[in-house]
Amino acid sequence: MDSDSEVERILHGTGRPPSSYGSMRSDEEEEEEEDFERDSPITSNEPTGLQLIRHHYPETVLTQGTQQTKQQDACIIYTRNEEVVEDENREEEEEEEGEEYDRINSPVPPPPVEDGDQMDSEEAQSGILHSELGMPHVFKNLMGVLSGLSEEDMGNLKIRLSREEKLFKLEELFQWDLLNLVDKMIEVLGHECALKQSIMGLDSIKKITEARDLENKCKRVLLRFQLKQHILRRFRVIYEGVPRPGKQQLLDTVYVQPQISRRPGNGIHLAPGDGGGSIFLDVKDLLRLTKASGEPVRTLVTTGVAGIGMSVVAARFSMDWAEDAANKDIQFVIPLSLESLWSLQKFQLPPTKMMSIMEVIEHYYQGFSDAGYLEDLNCRFLILMDSFDYYLDTLDWKNTPVLSDSHTPAHLDVLIVNLIRGKLLPSARIWILGRQAAVSTIPPELIDVVTDIHGFSDEMKDDYLSKRFQDKELSDSIVSHYKRSPALIALCQQPFVCWLAATAFERCFRYQGYGIQPPRLTPFYIHVMVIQTNRKLQRYRGQSENHLKWSQDDIHTLLNLGKLALAMVEKQVWVFSQQDIKEHKLDMKEITVFSGLCIEHHSLDTTKRKQFSFLHRTFQEFMAAVYVFAVFHLEGRVPLPEAGSWPRAKLPRIAESPRSAADLLRGAVRATMGSPHLDMVLRFLCGIMSRGSHNHMLRVRLFQAPQPALSKPEKAQQLLEREVESAPADRRANLQECLREMVQEDE
Repeated sequence: MDSDSEVERILHGTGRPPSSYGSMRSDEEEEEEEDFERDSPITSNEPTGLQLIRHHYPETVLTQGTQQTKQQDACIIYTRNEEVVEDENREEEEEEEGEEYDRINSPVPPPPVEDGDQMDSEEAQSGILHSELGMPHVFKNLMGVLSGLSEEDMGNLKIRLSREEKLFKLEELFQWDLLNLVDKMIEVLGHECALKQSIMGLDSIKKITEARDLENKCKRVLLRFQLKQHILRRFRVIYEGVPRPGKQQLLDTVYVQPQISRRPGNGIHLAPGDGGGSIFLDVKDLLRLTKASGEPVRTLVTTGVAGIGMSVVAARFSMDWAEDAANKDIQFVIPLSLESLWSLQKFQLPPTKMMSIMEVIEHYYQGFSDAGYLEDLNCRFLILMDSFDYYLDTLDWKNTPVLSDSHTPAHLDVLIVNLIRGKLLPSARIWILGRQAAVSTIPPELIDVVTDIHGFSDEMKDDYLSKRFQDKELSDSIVSHYKRSPALIALCQQPFVCWLAATAFERCFRYQGYGIQPPRLTPFYIHVMVIQTNRKLQRYRGQSENHLKWSQDDIHTLLNLGKLALAMVEKQVWVFSQQDIKEHKLDMKEITVFSGLCIEHHSLDTTKRKQFSFLHRTFQEFMAAVYVFAVFHLEGRVPLPEAGSWPRAKLPRIAESPRSAADLLRGAVRATMGSPHLDMVLRFLCGIMSRGSHNHMLRVRLFQAPQPALSKPEKAQQLLEREVESAPADRRANLQECLREMVQEDE
């Protein structure tokens, strides 16, 4: 039978299948209802005095939640399938006690949900959806528009639906009437996708007027659906490190929620981790936080160190919303990354350099240009301002003019300030994510709640490393291997370093015999410094991935930072100040925001003086070792106390004779033997002197002019072996670790 004859047969078929689910009724039920209507004495809309309790049905919870009151003398009708035959005398007794039974046994409605309540259950996360976004609104308009189609148009629409959606069989579609069709589309596709498919179908059969009519009646639903699809495409894949085809991971596969805590009060002038206690928040509950007054949060700030996973948390929140997994009561989640806004200002703005906030939103998400409901006070939506530290212009919080009209063009600085002030789009909730030093510029009175991302706990590290690999034996080996190094255990609190460990160990475990010795530290720390510096060049300097080049200023910054680190190690302190930054000729913003190697803290004393530290204490010692290596390579001296020196004038030119690794090691060991606080500096220095580290990873980046590697590495190894044999027992363990860092081949 050809397709045309089959369609003709289906078109003229008879019979209507039973309803697909509870929103429709069978023919038999309709007949019973008609009989009931004929026999019923109720002829008005007055209250009947009846209350239904259907304990065994899922909709009961929702019904009870909306029934905040009950008529005083209402009786109760049980509709569940139980035996209801009672003795006549028993029935009379129950009638007499009916009023007391109502008062005692009627279901108590749950308290109304407040916007700011912290809630853990999925029911609490669903919220109350706007009436124009719900399924009833879509169902009513689909029925209204499609009911005007001819039989031929409906047939063509069903044929297209069977081709687009494989879940629908053509024969079944032609057995359904309009009610069944709309009902089944919503059940299978969801009301948003069913609406989109219907509009596309109407366009395809040239019913343009009907398509535009349906589109206009359900515009808010369509806009929300399109925004969800955009978010799913944008955040479904997570690129870790350098994006390469086939190397991407799905966010759902590798995501592990980091520890997030709330700070006391609304200030952001506390060191990360202070005041957070041991109570951690789920990312989907962040917008359920309340201010000290109990009012819902409008402006939320989330901070963390570089590599702690702020952008991943923002992506997870957005994905949960787009997948209807949480925060369903939020009509729109509009990500406006400050990195993208900075790029917009620099490269894409019109000659006037001004846009309205609605034009900015429309630039990234089409359809919002005439979305006037964003200005309604009852429109609950979120503007997610990720990467706050990437916006390089200084925002003037005091002198920026007030702007309240969302259609008035202005400079992006003015738009950002007034969004956070609450003057533009006052019904919007604002979520700002950025590094501590950047978000600390926001006036505290504009912030309702501050949260900190602390990274991974020990269990989360294992979970993340296990999720990345389908090979369980490999994942178990990687988890057990990184735990052999206490320094790596501490540093892997940062998801960025966890990814680095997973990438490096996956490669290394391909080599036969790898894993017998504990992992070396030096390659990891070099990778952290190199990757963070390259990210700075990409994000703050505009360099492309394939043309990254460290300038002389970048190198001087790293070496001066290493000089500061060495001075701190010698003083045995781990926090430095603004004065220390100035003394070492460093730029405040370069160190605290751009470098990704330092953390800004705030003193808890009344002066609120800013204080800083490196990512980790061991990273400070690594940077000190980098400085020692660079000074010896350039000047021929070891900048450590008691190390001795070789006058620069007596040294041959670098081009004629490279520096001796044995000379560097001899001076460093001499300085370290009487100063245990330099033990880790020596260990990292020995790791840098290993051929793979300083030849391929570090030397070519730190020195612009081509320079030879350190000479005679075998003599340095022999010297260190002799030092291990002759060292006192309390110093021998560290020297053995130094030797392992120098000779163990991991790469």
